[in-house]
Amino acid sequence: MQQTPGKAAGVGVRADATPDAAIVIANLSHHYGARVALDDISLQVASGEIFGLLGPNGSGKTTLFHLLSTLLPPTTGHLQVLGYDLAHQAAALRPHLGVVFQHPSLDRKLTVSENVRHHGHLYGLRGAELRQRMQQVLQRLGVQERSNDLAETLSGGLQRRVELAKALLHRPRLLVLDEPSTGLDPGARRDFTAYLAYLRDQEGVTVFLTTHMLEEAEHCNRVGILHAGRLVAVGAPQDLKTSVGGDVVVVQTTAPLELQAKIQARFGCPATVFEHSVRVEIAQGHTFVRDVVEAFAADIQAVTFSKPTLEDVFIRLTGHQLWHSPS
Repeated sequence: MQQTPGKAAGVGVRADATPDAAIVIANLSHHYGARVALDDISLQVASGEIFGLLGPNGSGKTTLFHLLSTLLPPTTGHLQVLGYDLAHQAAALRPHLGVVFQHPSLDRKLTVSENVRHHGHLYGLRGAELRQRMQQVLQRLGVQERSNDLAETLSGGLQRRVELAKALLHRPRLLVLDEPSTGLDPGARRDFTAYLAYLRDQEGVTVFLTTHMLEEAEHCNRVGILHAGRLVAVGAPQDLKTSVGGDVVVVQTTAPLELQAKIQARFGCPATVFEHSVRVEIAQGHTFVRDVVEAFAADIQAVTFSKPTLEDVFIRLTGHQLWHSPS
């Protein structure tokens, strides 16, 4: 019989955890020798939400995924998942957890059914109950017709669906996914995102995913931005984009420092030099584009104007582009 979360002898729910928190992280750090992978992370994820951890390679996302999925023990700080303190109750949590890794975990020489069936055995599923659950998850994920095909014959998108079928077989309360859209084409990525929303809305599953893809992060209820092991922002995607404070104008020039000074002196607005261009965050950006071109046409090679994206939020907070790993 599965244990009730938070009821193990001598271990209770943190007093500062909100009643609906599925994940509670407090002052969590992790080191690999002298290298700091996570630096004093504090975060709560509500039950029934899709939470995305956005950051470039090397930012600490996979380390946090390994901690949440009980592959690594927490050593500094507190990590509580579904009421279980992972420093003491990792084994008790695992029956409630569904995990999808970045790299495929299917046995390519087994059929779809064989892959899913053997995974069910790991969770104690047998006989009629296992057959029923296999039929349900494979049908729901649109791979039942391929159940007798070898995994190696499936496209990347279909393999990802089978990975998710394995993770859902035992009815987990929390899904933890590491870069789940890696290798998927745009159509398969949209289908995968839609199914995560279905799990949240129809079955109350909480989803925690890591990603470096802006589109994937946009579909989350909330996003945490991770940079060099530190959590620099948390919020709904639209709220984070609103924090940029206006439209984003990027002016390409051969002399960015000189043009930065000219723009600030002429228009009285902050401007930053980034990647050999001048960036300005300003309301009514389309008007500013006209004015800056009229004022400094000889200094300008090109101008782009856009509404803020999560990439712009990341740049504003860190001074780096999202796809660059921290140095």
